[in-house]
Amino acid sequence: MDPRYWDSDCFVGYLNKEADKIEYCRPVIRACEQGKLTLVTSSLTLTEVIKLQSRTAITPEKAARISIFFESSYIKVRQLDRRTAERARDLIWFENVDVKDAVHLATALISEVAQLDTFDGGLHQKSGELGSPPLRIARPDLPEQLEMAEGV
Repeated sequence: MDPRYWDSDCFVGYLNKEADKIEYCRPVIRACEQGKLTLVTSSLTLTEVIKLQSRTAITPEKAARISIFFESSYIKVRQLDRRTAERARDLIWFENVDVKDAVHLATALISEVAQLDTFDGGLHQKSGELGSPPLRIARPDLPEQLEMAEGV
């Protein structure tokens, strides 16, 4: 199973069925459910999905659904430990990345995933610039071979 990183915005877009995001997220989740992908995310995501910036908070009534979803076997939660925090700090200082984005980016780099999925256009501009091999940063999508295997 190929791992890829999802930031909080991808999870919120999927969980809230946001019109501008769900069509990008749904095929990725379907591939995960079929055992073709795994999603890596930071432990920060577990808190951040409740309320992203100026958006309306996800209500406590949806708490059980969110908890069950994040217990899916295809979601791997990585701890925000000292190593990750120091890498994020360097991304803030030297790459001009916002604090929470830096945590997600550092987690993706340390986890050595090939792709970080996000709807953040500012992070898209960093695609191919960081990591070895370079990390691809884009909206959620499926590699061509997965799309063909799915018949999408």
